Amino acid sequence: MDYSEIIVGCMRWGIWGANHNEREVQKLIEISLEENLTTFDHADIYGNYTTAKLFGDTFAEMKIDREEVQLISKCGIEMPCSNRGFQIKSYNYSKEHIISSVENSLRNLQTDYLDLLLLHRPSPLMNPGEIATAFGVLRSSGKVLDFGVSNFSTSQFDLINDLFPLTTNQVEISINHTNSFYDETLEQMMRKKLKPMAYSVMGNYFTEKSEQNSRIGKILDELCQKYGAEENQLLLSFILKHPAKILPVIGTSKSENIQKLKQSLNINLEREDWFRLLEASKGKEVD
Repeated sequence: MDYSEIIVGCMRWGIWGANHNEREVQKLIEISLEENLTTFDHADIYGNYTTAKLFGDTFAEMKIDREEVQLISKCGIEMPCSNRGFQIKSYNYSKEHIISSVENSLRNLQTDYLDLLLLHRPSPLMNPGEIATAFGVLRSSGKVLDFGVSNFSTSQFDLINDLFPLTTNQVEISINHTNSFYDETLEQMMRKKLKPMAYSVMGNYFTEKSEQNSRIGKILDELCQKYGAEENQLLLSFILKHPAKILPVIGTSKSENIQKLKQSLNINLEREDWFRLLEASKGKEVD
């Protein structure tokens, strides 16, 4: 994988968040590229299946060399909404659905290929052989370069990887959600010499009041002064410190936050400060 050290998540750019128009999306793309953040994360369902088209229409008008960016998309969730006739939310990993989902993503993003396709969430009904067959068709046709999963356990990862080589697992990691530090997800990636991806990297720190966030805030107050940094930068540096070389997906829809979070790459939290934040998250000293 050859992606930017921080990945720009586009989920909130459309109607699921800021509801940006093309001019505003263009500014976000321009700022991202100015900061050398060249990888953009999508999923077919974002914005009730509309956000990828918003990005693609904008990107096509900008006349940017396709090889200068990396486009990620996810598939597998069938979500009821006004743009689809699904009766309930479910998962579909049939060969036909995976291939048609990619075809739709290519049309919406106005590109000939995806750099990376992720299976969005594991399904109890997924057939690894059928998934591997679909991946093989997409790779041989040049429509997808690499493949991975999202929210998969280590055993679910291996179930697919044993038949078709995967390159990453995108999982939730934040100061509020540290399960991946202990459930062997990151160790698996390191053993395989793969880089994991992380989403929801700010957790709920800025959106919820809780005892946990109060503890975290007290430590962040001290560290902001020590490192001359802002809270969101330190929360991202907490993830970047991990030796698995996690690639964080930042979900902001504000250009100034893209610029600020890029600066997190220059913050090297001292080991004890990292554990102070972990202790605050857990509410007790480490075992």
